[in-house]
Amino acid sequence: MKRLRLEIIGMSYSQSQSGAYALILGEVGGKRRLPIIIGGFEAQSIAIELEKMKPSRPLTHDLFKSFAENYKINIREVVIDKFHEGIFFVKLICEHDGESTEIDARTSDAVALAIRFHCPIYTYEKIMTEAGILMDENVPSFSTEGKQEEAPKKKDDDLKDVSLNELHELLQKAVEAENYERASIIRDEIQRRKKS
Repeated sequence: MKRLRLEIIGMSYSQSQSGAYALILGEVGGKRRLPIIIGGFEAQSIAIELEKMKPSRPLTHDLFKSFAENYKINIREVVIDKFHEGIFFVKLICEHDGESTEIDARTSDAVALAIRFHCPIYTYEKIMTEAGILMDENVPSFSTEGKQEEAPKKKDDDLKDVSLNELHELLQKAVEAENYERASIIRDEIQRRKKS
């Protein structure tokens, strides 16, 4: 299966889920984005490391890195290897004494560790096709700064009454407005219908 390398594009605060954030991973050299909803603690941990800030006491991901380094364990890469019912499944590919081991992880924790270990993040073409969102060339790149323009909102329950064509239009509007959280909800509804 073809693997695609991903990079962190940005994060934004969730408008609908209190304390949650949308982490945006982008295909290196491509226009597709993978929006992932993560918790506030993990978002803070990712942001602190990206900004090269040093907290007075180690965060959990910093502790994990220190522990791993102390025992000569290295994370070589992070692989988002499955997408099922709106949930991403991830493996940490670790190396110790020349042996490779795979460890299951939440996406948010895996990304926080990938930043700390300076290792690449990958996914497969199948997952990007299923869960990714294609960015329009005319849409400016995502930024964590400034207020985002919001796409027209409908309640999640109301999506059941919307046609598939209308869902695709709503998805495009959400992407254009850089409302990736909303786009991921619409994407999941489209995928649910395709499987039915």
